[in-house]
Amino acid sequence: MKHTIFTLTSCIWLSIQSLSATTYNENSDLNNPVSVIDSSLKSIQNPDFDNLSIDKSLVSSANNLQLSLSINDPKPTDTKTPPAKKAWYDNIQFRGYTQVRYNRLLETNPLLKCEQCDRSIGEDGGFAIRRLRLIWFGQIHPRVYMYIQPDFASSLSSSLAGNVAQVRDAYFDIGLNKTNTYRIRVGQSKVPFGFENMQSSQNRLNLDRSDAINSALSNERDMGAFFYWAPEKTRKLFSSLVNDGLKGSGDYGVFGFGLYNGQLANQPEANDNRHWVARLTFPFQMGSQIIEPGIQMYSGLYTLNAANLTKNVKVKSDLTYLDERKAASLILYPKPFGISAEYNTGFGPQYNPTTDSIETQKLNGGYVLVNWKMEVKNTTLIPFARYNYYNGGKKMERDARGYLVKELEFGAEWQAAKNLEIVVAYNMADRTTRDKTNQNNQQKGNFLRIQVQVNY
Repeated sequence: MKHTIFTLTSCIWLSIQSLSATTYNENSDLNNPVSVIDSSLKSIQNPDFDNLSIDKSLVSSANNLQLSLSINDPKPTDTKTPPAKKAWYDNIQFRGYTQVRYNRLLETNPLLKCEQCDRSIGEDGGFAIRRLRLIWFGQIHPRVYMYIQPDFASSLSSSLAGNVAQVRDAYFDIGLNKTNTYRIRVGQSKVPFGFENMQSSQNRLNLDRSDAINSALSNERDMGAFFYWAPEKTRKLFSSLVNDGLKGSGDYGVFGFGLYNGQLANQPEANDNRHWVARLTFPFQMGSQIIEPGIQMYSGLYTLNAANLTKNVKVKSDLTYLDERKAASLILYPKPFGISAEYNTGFGPQYNPTTDSIETQKLNGGYVLVNWKMEVKNTTLIPFARYNYYNGGKKMERDARGYLVKELEFGAEWQAAKNLEIVVAYNMADRTTRDKTNQNNQQKGNFLRIQVQVNY
């Protein structure tokens, strides 16, 4: 703007000088004002630049003044509006996955079933959506993390209906320091017992968790409050073990301790006792390999569901039994060879056919899984084999059904793309169950399973 004003002023000044320098002849009518003005206007409109006489010092001064103004003229102030502060809901992310299965190829015994594993195994089973999970999660505050996960493919033991929507996770992590290395998790979440239990089904190789570890906690979850601690460096390692496709369990801390109801997920508390759980684990690197040993234990009182008891079965008057286990884990992550092994022992309610009663009995069992991770033409192929053994009760099943399981499964997971995984596995099982209705139900058989998983 200043430059424009200066230029206009200069032009006017030069025009005036031009008028002053104009020579009139003696016959000009200087006494006629109109004539003088008219002549001046014509001179301005049609200046004779060839004959125009201008004081060079004046032009030089004008140029110097313009340069001075250009140098001293401040640049326009940046008036950009600063970005708006993010609202808490802007930090919420969304993801999920779906698993579709068929379990009856090359089936040799349709009576071989596994209620806790997959209800579409065996007689009357068919194509099934095993899991349909949608997950909302995010750091909604520097010290508050949110995680909500419903499953839309659940089934209820009291109903034949399938694909029922049910809460799996609904919890919040509250950081106790700025880096959240100390935090408390409140709500319904996984109980920190067993590596395989904490490992997401989205990442697990074998299609079902082992009877030995998973019988401790149906659906792996309960309502409670849990304290977790892990250094920043280790928390980053826990995250990378999942993100890098090494089948990690997620971040449940190096040390965890908690109190929970003990009646399993989506069930109301049934006694005045709270279960407690403690876990210690530490992943470390040895050369190119990553190893994670761990120990864990829980204890409490479990009250049987009266609706899940056969008539006239003998039980304690308050239906409440000791529920206690301790376990050891050893994980060698697949780089490229991997091993997962866990074993647990303890006590829990179990049907005894000799006395026709449910009693507190010993239990034990575990599994060993070996696998090999390889890259094949821009895809990932992971062959695996697992042996699963369990001798004990399942408190959540009818009459706290007793089990003796010997099972071998081998197969491969093919990660065709980030959003598509296919698992083919062959299962050879020998399962014996005992409850009041069927006190010695032994079933042996083999079957081929296929699962398609879509991640989004």
